[in-house]
Amino acid sequence: MTWFDILFDYTFQNVVIGASLIGLISGPLGCFAVLRRQSLLGDAISHAALPGVCLSFIITGSRNIGGIMTGALITGTLAALFMLALTRMSRLKTDAALGICLSIFFAIGIVLLTFIQGSGNASQGGLEAFLFGQAAATLRSDLWVMASITLMTLLLLAAFWKQAKLVTFDAEYARTLGMPAAMVEAVLTIMVTLAVVVGLQMVGVVLMAAMIVAPAAAARQWSRDLGSMLMLAAGVGVISGVSGATISTFSRGLATGPLIVLTATVIVLISLALAPGRGLLWSITRHYREKHTLRKQQLLYALYKYPATLPRYGGALSTRFALLRMQRDGYLLKQRNPPAGYDSHWQLTAQGYAEAQQIAAMFEATQ
Repeated sequence: MTWFDILFDYTFQNVVIGASLIGLISGPLGCFAVLRRQSLLGDAISHAALPGVCLSFIITGSRNIGGIMTGALITGTLAALFMLALTRMSRLKTDAALGICLSIFFAIGIVLLTFIQGSGNASQGGLEAFLFGQAAATLRSDLWVMASITLMTLLLLAAFWKQAKLVTFDAEYARTLGMPAAMVEAVLTIMVTLAVVVGLQMVGVVLMAAMIVAPAAAARQWSRDLGSMLMLAAGVGVISGVSGATISTFSRGLATGPLIVLTATVIVLISLALAPGRGLLWSITRHYREKHTLRKQQLLYALYKYPATLPRYGGALSTRFALLRMQRDGYLLKQRNPPAGYDSHWQLTAQGYAEAQQIAAMFEATQ
């Protein structure tokens, strides 16, 4: 199958559009969950959606996507509000409340799923696919529903943008201004539920949590303000969705949902390693640069204050390397004919002497 054939393939188009919609909604909303230190929120809500899926099937007797999403939205919202109530009305921390909601609602969902499987309903086939997603089963009608929810959620986010930003970074200050912070938090939580509902068909309740956290985590490494973080998270989500769907198309037999999550994970790892100012590689480079600067200052101070002890600073390999770098930078000169019994002898240049004087003055001022 050529690229041309794939681009016009009905199933491929549905999967790519659906994956893009998931990334477009989950990335920005995941930013608020990550910044509010509620990364488990997507996990709890996605697992809490399973009872809604099962109840919708029990009531309607079919796997209609509209009914499935409505049921998932109801139980996911109930779980989110239950979590908020637990944190406000008890001494439980947010992570404990999220863990309780996740366990209770997912257990109820498994019980209902087991009940349905034993009911003998012929329409139950494929219902367990909502656990891990079934992207290939996405229809154009499903995409219209997903697009409507995505558009509605993003418009709601735009309407509550200032309130959401203030509550995310300083909820106490928002309350002092008379802002209904609890209501704004509830609206943000419900919007995360909507993002989970959009991804049920393609990614499933188990893996949807990764799509809430991963794009936001990657975007956080590259951005310094909330607006750019949301835009980057949306971009990472879309790229992950399209890439995972494309890989799945070329690799027959590999599930789309897990590939989307794995693609997002790779982007997160790259961001953690290479992001300027925050990446691991940047941190390692800065550490060794600071270590070299400190070693240089120590050597300059010692060579300035105790020139008679110059020879003993040529022993350790790290010290020899530091001395050679200082020679290259113009701080030291190496004598060609060292005194008798000396392997080498270093002299401060005019630049090195001036630098050493400044270091000695700063050091003595702190004593």
